[in-house]
Amino acid sequence: MSKEKIQYKSNVVIRFAGDSGDGIQLTGTQFTTSSALAGNDLATFPDYPAEIRAPAGTMAGVSGFQLHFSSDEIYTSGDYCDVLVVMNAAALKASLVHLKKGGIIIANEDGFDEKNLRLAKYPNGENPIANDSLSEYQVHIVPVTKLTRECLKDTGLGFREMDRSKNMFVLGVLYYMYNRAMDPTINFLQSKFARKPEVAEANIKALKAGYSFADTTEIQHGRFEVKPAALEKGIYRSIMGNQATAFGVIAAAKRANLPVYYATYPITPASDILHELSRHKNFGVVTAQAEDEIAAVCSAIGASFGGSLAVTASAGPGISLKTEAISLATIYEIPLVICDIQRAGPSTGLPTKMEQADLMQAIYGRPGEAPLPVVAASSPADCFEAVFEACRIALEFMTPVFFLSDGYLANGAEPWRFPRTRDLGRIKVGFARPEDRGNGVYLPYKRDARLVRKWATPGTPGLEHRIGGLEKEDITGNVSYEPDNHEKMVRIRQQKVDNVADHIPEQTLDSGPEKGELLVIGWGSTYGTIKAALKQLREEGVDVAHAHLRYLNPFPKNLGELIRNYDRVLVPEINNGQLVRLLRDRFLVPAIPYNRIRGQPFAVAEIKNAVWEVLNGKTR
Repeated sequence: MSKEKIQYKSNVVIRFAGDSGDGIQLTGTQFTTSSALAGNDLATFPDYPAEIRAPAGTMAGVSGFQLHFSSDEIYTSGDYCDVLVVMNAAALKASLVHLKKGGIIIANEDGFDEKNLRLAKYPNGENPIANDSLSEYQVHIVPVTKLTRECLKDTGLGFREMDRSKNMFVLGVLYYMYNRAMDPTINFLQSKFARKPEVAEANIKALKAGYSFADTTEIQHGRFEVKPAALEKGIYRSIMGNQATAFGVIAAAKRANLPVYYATYPITPASDILHELSRHKNFGVVTAQAEDEIAAVCSAIGASFGGSLAVTASAGPGISLKTEAISLATIYEIPLVICDIQRAGPSTGLPTKMEQADLMQAIYGRPGEAPLPVVAASSPADCFEAVFEACRIALEFMTPVFFLSDGYLANGAEPWRFPRTRDLGRIKVGFARPEDRGNGVYLPYKRDARLVRKWATPGTPGLEHRIGGLEKEDITGNVSYEPDNHEKMVRIRQQKVDNVADHIPEQTLDSGPEKGELLVIGWGSTYGTIKAALKQLREEGVDVAHAHLRYLNPFPKNLGELIRNYDRVLVPEINNGQLVRLLRDRFLVPAIPYNRIRGQPFAVAEIKNAVWEVLNGKTR
C-alpha cells in the first residue's frame, strides 16, 4: 500500500451527483457517518430530484448530496464544493456550477457514452471529459461501471445487480483519498443486507476495490485528512432534522408523563418523522398512517381529547387540508402539535426543494380569529429542542402549536450532542380532577391567571362536558350565540396566546454589538448561512449584529426594544417577504427584505452582499 505523506486540511466540501438509482444519497450518508465518527463538525445538503422516476441520464433525474466536514466549527454545507463526484454526463452538467475553480472532478467514464451525452443534451460530438472544456479543474476519469463489473464478475450477479454496487466503488475511492476506515460502512452493509448476504458481499467487494484502485493509481496525487473538531465535551451522533423532531416529541412526552399519538399522511419532506417514530413503540408511541390529511389531524384531535400528546405533520399543501380541523382544535382549546416541514410551492410546486413560505399560513391561515403559537427550528439538531418547546407550550397552555421546519433541515445532518434528561426540564400538565367540580357542576372553561383551562379527559367521573365547533359560553362551555360573549371568547383566546410571551425566554443576540448600524434578523434554516456570513464580515472588520427568532408568535417581549437599538434591520428569508411584514406591522420599523425563492438555501456570499448593500445605502 502507498506510504505517501498525508496532507491536512481544515475543511472539505464534497458533492456527489448521479441518477436517482445510483445510490447517491446512501453514498453521501455513509461518508457523513464516517466524518461523524472521525469527530469532524459537519453539515449536509441532500438535493433530491423533484420527479420520483425521472428518466435515467436526464437533468431532471439528477440526485445530489453535498457534505461539508471540518476540524473547525461550521454552519453550512458550503457555497461551493472542493470535490465533485459525477456518475454521468447529466450530473456533471447540473452540478458543475457548484464546484470551485481549480476543484477536483471524479467522473465515471462509463456515464459519458453517446447515449448519456445525448440525454444530457450536449451538442453532437461534444464530450466534456474528452475535450478541454474542463481545463480549469483537476479531472480524474475513472471507468467506475466497468471496474465494478470486473471485480464482481465471479459473484453470479447480472449486470443490473452489479451496477447497483458502483456507488460503493466510488465511496472506496473517497475513503482512500480522505484516509477513512471502511469498517463502519462494511458493518452497515452487513446489517442492512443481513437477509441477502450475496448483496452485502458484492457491495463490500466493490467498496474495497475502489479503495485499492485509488491506492494503486494514486488518483489524487496525495491523500488528505481533516482532523477532529474541538466540539463541546459530550456524546455525539450525526442526526437529521426529521430524526431530531421525532426524538424531541418522544422526550417531551416522557417529561410530561404522557403517551404519544402521531397521525399523518405521507408527504415529502415530512414522511421520515413517521418512519422514525414508528420504531419507538417501546416509549409509548402510537403512530397512524391515515387515509388522508383530514383524517390524520382529526384522529390526532381525538387522541388529544383522550389525554395523549397528539402530533400531526405535513408540508404546506397538506397543512392547507388540515386547516378546518386545526381551527376546531383551537376552539376546543386542547393541545395539538402541528409540524409543518415546509417545501417549495405553491400547490405541488417543487416538492423536494426547500422554502420558508408557510409562515403566514401558520400564523393567519385559519377561518375566523384562531391565533396559535408558532415555533421554528434553526438547524437539524435544533429540531429536537424546538419541537420539545412546541410540545411544552401546547401542553401547558392547552392550545394547538405550529412547529416549523423545512426540507433543508429535515434532510440535512449535523453533529448532535445528547442532552441530559435533567437539562430538559419537566412539562407541567394541568389535568382536571373530580374535586374541580363546584357545587357538583364542572365548568370546563374556568381559567387560571394565564387564561388556560384544565384538561378534562373522558372517563373522569363528574367531568362530563360539551364539545364542538360552535362558540362556547365563557366558563360553562355551553353553546352561545351572544355577540358580546363571542367577542369576549375571541379576545380571551388571543390573550392566552399573547400570554405565552411571559413564559418564553427574551430574545438574545446570536452575535454582534448590542447597539449599532445594522441588525440582521432571521428565522428557521437561514441561521447557519447568516451566522457564517457575519463571522466572515467580522474577520473583515465589519461588526453586524445577528438575532435569530425561534418564537414567531408571540414574539419575545423584548424584541421591539432590541430592534430599536439599531439604525437599520435586514431580514433575509427564502420566501417573498413574510417575517419582514410581521416585523413592520408589529414594531413599525422600516425593515429591509432580502428574498430568494429558488428552492435552494442561501449562499454565504449572498448574505454578505446583501449586508454590504445595506451598509452602502444601495437598498430601497
